Amino acid sequence: MEIQPHSVSDHFKLWSELELHEFQHKFVIKAVESPDQGFSIRRSDGTIEPLNGDDASTNSIRVSTIYGVVGTIRSLAGTHVLVITSRKEVGSYVGFPVFRVMALKFLSCNEALRLPNNQGKRDEAYFRTLLRVIESTPGLYYSYETDITLSLQRRFKLTEGRMSKPIWKQADPRFVWNRNILEELIENKLDGFIIPLLQGNILNLFIPCLSFQTGQLKLKTSPATIILISRRCTRRLGTRMWRRGANLEGDTANFIETEQLLEFEGFKSSLLQIRGSIPLIWEQIVDLSYKPRLNVIAHEETSKVVERHFHDIVQRYGETIAVDLTDKHGDEGQLSAAFAAEMQKLPNVRYVSFDFHHHCGKSNLENIQVLYDQVSEDFEKQGYFLVDAEGKILSEQKGIIRSNCIDCLDRTNVTQSYLAQKSLDAQLQRLGELSSMECISISNEDFEIFKTLWVEQGDEISLEYAGTHALKRDLVRYGKQTMAGLIEDGLSSISRYFLNNFQDGIRQDAMDLISGRYTVNINNPSPFRQNGFESFSYLPVASALLIGGLTATSITLNQAGRNAQSFLSSIICASATAGMMALVKANGRQFCSRPRLCGLL
Repeated sequence: MEIQPHSVSDHFKLWSELELHEFQHKFVIKAVESPDQGFSIRRSDGTIEPLNGDDASTNSIRVSTIYGVVGTIRSLAGTHVLVITSRKEVGSYVGFPVFRVMALKFLSCNEALRLPNNQGKRDEAYFRTLLRVIESTPGLYYSYETDITLSLQRRFKLTEGRMSKPIWKQADPRFVWNRNILEELIENKLDGFIIPLLQGNILNLFIPCLSFQTGQLKLKTSPATIILISRRCTRRLGTRMWRRGANLEGDTANFIETEQLLEFEGFKSSLLQIRGSIPLIWEQIVDLSYKPRLNVIAHEETSKVVERHFHDIVQRYGETIAVDLTDKHGDEGQLSAAFAAEMQKLPNVRYVSFDFHHHCGKSNLENIQVLYDQVSEDFEKQGYFLVDAEGKILSEQKGIIRSNCIDCLDRTNVTQSYLAQKSLDAQLQRLGELSSMECISISNEDFEIFKTLWVEQGDEISLEYAGTHALKRDLVRYGKQTMAGLIEDGLSSISRYFLNNFQDGIRQDAMDLISGRYTVNINNPSPFRQNGFESFSYLPVASALLIGGLTATSITLNQAGRNAQSFLSSIICASATAGMMALVKANGRQFCSRPRLCGLL
C-alpha cells in the first residue's frame, strides 16, 4: 500500500504535524491532518509497515506530537528511528515557510536483543553515544512545501512538473544531510513523510526600507528582503581537523554553496559562491600542539583528484575562479605552492593567489580591494541570476568564485561577504534603487543588516565544522579588528583547541555513521579494538600526574630556602614533571580524541 502525500495543485507538500503513538510492541506515526495516512514500526525488529484498518490507537501507552521523520539507522542492538520533536519557523524560500530543527530524538527498537559478548556491549554503548551526538547536530533546515537544496537559478531551469514530484526526488543529493538514512522510508514509498534536511544556514531578513539620498536629495523608498542560504555538501562530511583536503573522488571537506537572494518589487536575484578545502590529499592531525603541522601527502592520484574536483565544479557552475587566501610562508605556504602547481595543469580554471594575512592583517581590510581588482572583470562577467515578477529570466549567473583558506571559515567568510556586497550593489543599481555611483554602505542601517547577516552565517557554518563561532567577525561587521573582537577570537581559539584535541574524534565518528561512510554490521569485527593504548584511559591519568607534579613542585619550591632536602625535593619534582610533559608532548597524538570508524580518506 502506498502512502498518499498531502496533494496541492501545483506542488508536493509533506505532512507537517504528526502524532506518535507508542505501544508495547510498536510505534505508530500518523498525519494529524489525515489520520488514515501513516505507518507503524515494530519494536521487535524495526520493520516499517503502512497503516491498515486494524491499527487502532486507543490503547497506546503514550501519544505525542512530532514534526517529521528524519530516517532510520542501525546499531548492533537494533534499529533507531530519528524524529523531529521541536522546530522553529525561521523565514521563507520562494514563498514557502522554512523551519529549523530545534530538537531530535531517536526511537529505539530491538532493545531486548542480547549481544553475544562484553566487546559487543562496549561497542553498542559507544554507538549509543554517537546517536546522542547526532541528536545534537546543529544547523538543520527543511521545508514541508519546497526543496531548499536547489539554487534559484536551477529551480527556474528545471522542467515543468518537477515541483509535483516528492520533495526528496527534487533535492540535490549532495546537500541532503539525511540522505543515507532515508532508504527504508523510500523503499516503503512513504513520500509524504520523507523530509530532506539541509545542513548549513538560512537567514531571512526583511529590510523595511532601502532609503538613500542622492545628490538631488531625492528620497527613494521600497521594501526588500535579503535571504542567505548556505548548503553543506555531505560527500566529505566531517570536523575541522579530521576532514581536510579531498578524497580520491575529488570531494573536499567543508564544501559549502552559499546563495544570497534579493527580493525587491517583485524581482528576485541570486548570487552563488562556493568554498571548500584545498583539493589536494593533505592532513593536519591533532597532537596537543596549538597549531599542528600540515602534511601534504604525495599520492599518485593527486593530479587526477584536483582534475575531478574542478571538472565537477565547472560542469555544475560554469567558468570557475579559484581564490586561494592562504599564507605564502610556513606550512601554509608549502600547501599553497602545491595547490598552485596543480592548478597550472588546469587551463580551464583561473587560479588567483591572495595572501589574506599579508594584505589585510592589522585591520587593513580595505586592502581586500587588491583582490577584487584582480577578479572584478571576470566576476562581473559571471553576473548573477535575475527574474522579474512574471518569472521571466532577465540574466543568468555564468560562473562561480570558489574561495578557500585553510579551514574555509574565517578568511573565506570575510572575502565572500565582500564579493556579495559588490554584487548586491550591482543588482540594486540595475533595478534602479541605486545610482551607478551609490552602494548599500551609504545607508548605515541597511548596511548593518547586511553585515549582521554574513556574521551570523559565518558563525553557524563555523559551529558545524569547528565547533565554535567564526573568527574575524569584527572584520565583517566593522571593517577592522577591535579589542572586543580580539578577546572573542582568543576565547574561540581556546575552545577550538579543546574541541579539536579532546572531542572531535567522537563527532567525526557520528558524522561517518550518519553519512553512511561506516555501516554497522554485527557480523563484522569490532572497529574499536585498539592495538596501542587507549587515549581516553590514559589522558586522565597523565593529566592527574602533571597537575600533581606541578603542585608538588610549587610546594617544595616554597620550602626550598629552609633546608637542602627541600631544595633537592623540588628539583626531583620539577624533573619528574618536565619528563612527564615531554612524554605527553612526544606522544601527543595518542592522547587526543580521534575517530575510530573510518580513515582520513
